[in-house]
Formats: sequence, structure tokens, C-alpha cells
Amino acid sequence: MVFTHAITRRPGPDMAAGITTADLGLPDFEAAQIQFDTYVKTLSDCGMSVIVLDPLKGHPDAHFVEDTAVVTPEVAVMTHPGASARQGEVDSVEQVLADFRKTIRIQAPGTIDGGDVLMMGNHFLIGLSDRTNPEGARQLGEIVAAYGYTWTTVPVAAGLHFKSSVNAVGEKTVLTTTTFADHPALAGLRRIIVSAAEAYAGNTLLINGHLIMPAGFPDTRHKLESLQMPVVELDTSEFRKMDGGLTCLSLRF
Repeated sequence: MVFTHAITRRPGPDMAAGITTADLGLPDFEAAQIQFDTYVKTLSDCGMSVIVLDPLKGHPDAHFVEDTAVVTPEVAVMTHPGASARQGEVDSVEQVLADFRKTIRIQAPGTIDGGDVLMMGNHFLIGLSDRTNPEGARQLGEIVAAYGYTWTTVPVAAGLHFKSSVNAVGEKTVLTTTTFADHPALAGLRRIIVSAAEAYAGNTLLINGHLIMPAGFPDTRHKLESLQMPVVELDTSEFRKMDGGLTCLSLRF
């Protein structure tokens, strides 16, 4: 899929108050701003028009915009985030997406985060995690099925989201941590396995023929170079402290 647009949101000064399970200390706000600006420039360099939203007051996790929507060429499905503190993030993103797509909302008691949803061609892999429940997955699956897509649920036993561990790095190729290396949901796909020591690098982003990966994971970089695409490393240290990564920071469509 060729992406032409991205929605991002600048982190706010309260980002350290967000939800995290990481034990890496508090994020440095000024460093996060620099990392965010570099991320936006990289998306732009990959040929995308990038919309940068202002910080959302009272929502310290709102810069992780990926969790608020699942965008297909036909429709934008607005999520119902699994963390109640994040459910107020959806409205402002929907206002932007409504200029580009028809929008449909996931309804309670369904919960779903965009970080649990991986689109591979015409098929959706939907992770069932602490943030995405079976009812939310069912609603999303039925919405996209109306547009000709198929879908499968995948239990997420480790990591915050499914895409913390599995991401597309080609039309039929995924980068995956060892947790999902032999999972039947990935049958038929080429699998590039990230070592346990470099598990964070599993959250790598494919954008218009470029692979954007977190900096500091040489073994994973070596494996990705076999795909013969440009590889760009970005420092995401401050977002990692808040359980975030490269895919979390944008909605691509």
C-alpha cells in the first residue's frame, strides 16, 4: 500500500503522566520533542503529507494516535480504547479523518486499540490483548468484512499490543519476535525473527518502500537489510519509556 497522508500528535508536557509498564524512568520532554520532530520529517521524506495535531490537554498518551483508529482505503474505524483514560482521545482524531474517509465507531462493550491491528493485504490480524477484547475484534472484523476483507484474531500473551511484536515489512513478510515466530496465524508469510535481546525492534514501520526502525539494534538491522530497502534508524528512547514505538506515533493512509 502506498501511503500519502499521516496524522500525528505532538507530545504534551504531561507525557510522563501516561500509562506505562516500562521500568525505564521518566521521559525527557525536550528530548521527546526532538525525537518527534525527526519522526515527522522522516515520514515527510518518505513522501507523505503529515498532519501534526497539537497536544491534547488532559490526555498524556494522546500522541500515540495509532490506537484511536484503523484506516483502510474505504473506511476509518474509530476505536474504543481499552484503557478508559484514553477513550477521550478519539473524537479529535475522528474530526480530522472525516475529511478523508467515512468513519464508523466501535461501540462498548467492545474495546480495541489500533496497535493491536495489522493489515496484511486484504487480511486483518487482530490481537486480543489487555486493550482489545473479543467483542471489539468482532465489531472491527464485521465492519471491514463488509468491504471485502477477511480477519483473524490472535491472542497476545506478551507485550502491550500485537504490533509490539509483529509488523509488516513486505507484502507477504513480517518482522516478528520469538513469541509469534511459529504462530499459525502467520502461516504462509515469510517471517524474519527478532532475537529476544532486540525484541523492541519488532516495532518497525514500513513506509513507501522504506523501513523505519528504532535505533540501536544491529542484529535486526542486518536482517532487514536483506530485504534490499532503505533502512532508517530513529531514536525513540523517550517514547519507549511510555510503552510506545514507531507505529504508535502515527496513523498512515
